[in-house]
Amino acid sequence: MIKKLIDKLLGKSGTASGSKSRFGKRQEHSVEVHGIDPALVDERAKNVVSTLQDAGFEAYVVGGAVRDLLLGLRPKDFDVATNATPEQVKQLFRRAFIIGRRFRIVHVVYGRGREHEVIEVSTFRAYMDNAAAGQVTGNERTSKGELAAMKHAVDASGRVLRDNVWGPQEEDAARRDFSVNAMYYDPQRQIVVDYHNGIKDAKKRVLRMIGDPATRYREDPVRIIRAVRFSAKLAARGFTLEPKTAAPLVEMSRLLADVPQSRLFDEMLKLLQTGHAAATIAQLRFLGLQRGIYPLLDVVVERADQPFVKAALADTDRRVSEGKTVAPSFLLACVLWNDVREGWARRTEGRNGQRGMAPFPALQDAIDEVFNARIGDVSGRGKLGTDMREIWMMQPRFDKRSGATPYSLVEQARFRAAFDFMRLRADIGEVSEAIAEWWQEFSTADDVRRQDLLDQVRDEQQKGKRVHTRAPRRGDGGSNQKGRASDTGESDSAGPESGDDPSQDGDDASADESASTSAPRKRRRRRKPRTGGAGGAGGAAGASSGE
Repeated sequence: MIKKLIDKLLGKSGTASGSKSRFGKRQEHSVEVHGIDPALVDERAKNVVSTLQDAGFEAYVVGGAVRDLLLGLRPKDFDVATNATPEQVKQLFRRAFIIGRRFRIVHVVYGRGREHEVIEVSTFRAYMDNAAAGQVTGNERTSKGELAAMKHAVDASGRVLRDNVWGPQEEDAARRDFSVNAMYYDPQRQIVVDYHNGIKDAKKRVLRMIGDPATRYREDPVRIIRAVRFSAKLAARGFTLEPKTAAPLVEMSRLLADVPQSRLFDEMLKLLQTGHAAATIAQLRFLGLQRGIYPLLDVVVERADQPFVKAALADTDRRVSEGKTVAPSFLLACVLWNDVREGWARRTEGRNGQRGMAPFPALQDAIDEVFNARIGDVSGRGKLGTDMREIWMMQPRFDKRSGATPYSLVEQARFRAAFDFMRLRADIGEVSEAIAEWWQEFSTADDVRRQDLLDQVRDEQQKGKRVHTRAPRRGDGGSNQKGRASDTGESDSAGPESGDDPSQDGDDASADESASTSAPRKRRRRRKPRTGGAGGAGGAAGASSGE
């Protein structure tokens, strides 16, 4: 009573009722209501929760993991929310790292190498009205100095640039995006804490934005992409976007122009690599967002129905569903392969009576052009770009099945990725199936069998049973001795003539010449490869991860 009187005297009479509506009503649901199977909860997530609780803090599994648990799914990732500050969390775990500026969170790391697991721990955040936030006129880069001293800041459009003000759980729930992502699960007591009827929405299979959708998209335009991702992921489970949540998407998408390109690039990869790429493409088209989110994503959507890209998207979804790893370099290499091929062929053809570029520099030049036009500086000059380049540069080398090329190729670190790329090309008829099968066997065979495979190719070439030959080129003297097609069904695979394969070395060239003669060739013993990196063929998308 006294508090209400003081609030009234201070002019806060409307605040209390407004807060109650904004923050919702806390509801605790027992296992009889939510039905979550504790066996689906990752032991490391349980350990993080129990460690925080034993230290006297509140701690819950939160977000999409709770949503998936309600649906009887085993979540891929587990996030934890707590009232402990990042510094307090870090002190409780041996391997914990505070990351981020916009949102400061803690990564608690278990295991090492590729088998490591990260549990992301965030601190309950206060619900801050934008009117009370610090204002900057620029963005993250241009206002870096101002933002360094701010805990809560927005730009001129209302986009949140800093959000590191801690608060109670009820306010933390209100600042999350969708009601089904705003629930908290305590694996110790097996209760679900729900402020915004998330359980009801999950049962009704509806994705509903908490608060006014337009305002929430303005706070963080990336929520537009998240709406697409969640609706695509959950479409198979019968979920649909609430009409009020979907209505502002197209109009608000213009705000994505102010989001850093690196963040949009990462969000694009999430759309394509979470196992629902095909559904995501369909959802983008359905919502009218097939263009305008990110330039490279526009290309993916535009080419999604092309056989090669369609096969790559389907294979990526398959691998994710099987729990296998995928890498963005492989999928993007598939999407942009047509650009590389066209640029490569254009440079080798020659114009105005002049001879074209040599195949090797022509291919390199075509790749550079594609990076400049499609990738830019976001990730095209880093590891992702290097991996894509190696995948493309190895393609003409698969046409060389004599000399030292096969031995050196299977020892390359990116052989698996390049082979699976070629295997996918064979699946759509761009490369001879016989070539793919030959490399499949060669990559897994022992030294004796590998020599037999090489002898087989040599003998077939000596018999002169060619499926097709290329037309004589100037300087060849009318000879077709370098034609590489044989009765194994080999075909041109890359555009420029692979008889001029730029990647072959001196041994390869001499091997070709001897293979074109009638005299039998002396068998040479081949050294055993230093590594077993060739391996067997994996799925197309996942091999790019170097499994």
